[in-house]
Amino acid sequence: MEQYMKQAIQLAKSATGQTGVNPLVGAVLVKEGRVVGFGAHLKAGEPHAEVHAIRMAGAAAYGATLYVTLEPCSHHGKTPPCADLIVESGIRRVVIAMKDPNPLVAGNGIMRLQSAGVEVEIGLLEEEARELNPAFLRSLETKRPYVILKTATSMDGKVALDTGESRWVTSSEARRDVHELRATVDAILTGIGTVLADDPSLTVRLDRETRQPRRVLLDRDLRLPLASTLARTAEDVPVQVFTSSGDEEKRALARAAGIELFDYTSLGAVLETLYANGIGRVLIEAGPTLVTSLLDGDYVDEWVAYQSPRMFGGRHGVYRSEQKGSIDAISRFSVRHVQTVGPDVKVVLRKEAH
Repeated sequence: MEQYMKQAIQLAKSATGQTGVNPLVGAVLVKEGRVVGFGAHLKAGEPHAEVHAIRMAGAAAYGATLYVTLEPCSHHGKTPPCADLIVESGIRRVVIAMKDPNPLVAGNGIMRLQSAGVEVEIGLLEEEARELNPAFLRSLETKRPYVILKTATSMDGKVALDTGESRWVTSSEARRDVHELRATVDAILTGIGTVLADDPSLTVRLDRETRQPRRVLLDRDLRLPLASTLARTAEDVPVQVFTSSGDEEKRALARAAGIELFDYTSLGAVLETLYANGIGRVLIEAGPTLVTSLLDGDYVDEWVAYQSPRMFGGRHGVYRSEQKGSIDAISRFSVRHVQTVGPDVKVVLRKEAH
C-alpha cells in the first residue's frame, strides 16, 4: 500500500508553486493491483487530484481503492465536493494520508464517505503528507501567506563590504538555485531600498518554461522610478506596490505603467492582503531594514540562507535588531536541510512551533 501513497505524494509535489493558498494533493486509483488512474491538484479553482484520477480511470473506478494525500473535500467551493464524486464513482475503499485541518472539511469528507458505505483508512505516511504542505497548514493558522525569507551573506552574516560593494556575495550556482526557489512561490516581495540600489527584475530565469510569480514592492513614498526594470515590465509580469503616498500625480503615472497600487498600513496588513488575493507562498528578497522588520515581527516561516565561505567584516550585517530580551526569548528556527551549492552553503530553516 505504501508504494501507491508514495506515488500520490510525488504527484502532489509536481504542482509545487502552482496551487496558491490551496494545498498540494496527489491521488492514485488502484484496482486489482494495477494503477487505473492518477492525478494532482494543479491550480486553485481547477479540478482536484481525485477528480483527475477518477476521470482517467473511467468505469474502472468502480470497486477500486483510492490513495489520496489529503482528506477529500466535502463542501462546494470553486469545485464540487470530491467526496460526492468518490461515492458516485463506486470506489470501494479510500486510504487517506492525513485529515484536512481546514474547518470547511475537518473530518466531514471522511464522514460523508463512511456514511455511504465506503471503507476509509487514515494515517498512511501521514508525516510525509504533512511535509508536502507546511505553507497550507501554517496559513490556516495565521491567515497570511507562508513567508520564505531568502538571504545571501558572507560567512559572518554581512551583505556587503563597508565600501558598499555587494555584487556578488554568493556564486552563480547559488544565484541559479534562487531562481529554482522563485519558481516555487506565488509572489516575490522586496522593499524600495533594494530596488533603488540594485534595480532587480524579480523574475524566474531558468532554461525551461516556468510561471512567473507576482512581484510585490513596499514603497511608502512611491519612489519607484518609472525607468526601473519593475516599472518597465509591469505589463508583462504583474507588479503590486503598497504605498502610503497621497501624491495623485505619482499614483496616476504608476497606474499608467500597469502597476497595481494598494494602501500600506503595516507589514502584517500587507501579508493579510496578499493572502486574501490568493498568495499562498511569498518569497522575501530584501535588504537589512525589511529583513529585520520581518524577523522582529515574527513573520518568517522559513529561511533559506545562502552563505559564501568568505568573511567580510564591517558594519553591513543582514540583521540589525537590538535584542533586549534573553536568549531564550528569541524566536528559534530548526535546521531542515543543509547542502553545498557551488562554493557556497545553503541552509534551510523552518520556524519552530511556539
